[in-house]
Amino acid sequence: MYIPTFDFRLMWESLPFILGGLSYTIGIAVASFFFGNILGILLTTLSFIPNRLVNRVVRTIISFLRGVPALVILFLLYFGFPYQLPALTATIICFSLTSSAFIGEIYRGSIAGVDRGQWDAAYALGLSFPKVMRSIILPQAFRISIPALSNVAMDLVKGTSLAAMITIPDIFQKAKIVGGRTFDYMSMYVLVALIYWCICLVIEYLQKYLEQHYLKRYGKLN
Repeated sequence: MYIPTFDFRLMWESLPFILGGLSYTIGIAVASFFFGNILGILLTTLSFIPNRLVNRVVRTIISFLRGVPALVILFLLYFGFPYQLPALTATIICFSLTSSAFIGEIYRGSIAGVDRGQWDAAYALGLSFPKVMRSIILPQAFRISIPALSNVAMDLVKGTSLAAMITIPDIFQKAKIVGGRTFDYMSMYVLVALIYWCICLVIEYLQKYLEQHYLKRYGKLN
């Protein structure tokens, strides 16, 4: 019977090498979350435009990006075009697109949670739709969406491990390299799992900080 063992010395000695890929893991996640938010807000805004054709196009885009595995989109971007995109560029585009669909739905639900009186009051003041969205609705929707957005951020951090499939030297790829050299994948994968967990703990802390910040500044949501 095989009993898994961990080489703690190997894990400790390999830690600096594996952390050398942390800049890729964090960088891809941050860039994808940033661009995903921009695209998500754009999709959400378009979905509220009273035009049936625009709404159908937006819903189709969101449905496609939510329904196709990120790995498939990554391979399409990296291997599918006649001109091969740089691996890092393909990875950021992939995760920006896939996260934008989920972020767009989060914002759509959050906007729906904003009291209808906010819309009526803004329009009564003569504000245009873009002004209403930018200055009144989206700031309130962002507060509502903080827990869900933190989940997307965590998924992005974990999802960056797929970038190892196209040779991005992130922490998972470096763990694979050490595992292949030492034939001890168990220790390396446990180590990289702990690193991902620590990153997600930081995101969880930021989520709680933002929630407390808005609670102290604006009070509870109605």
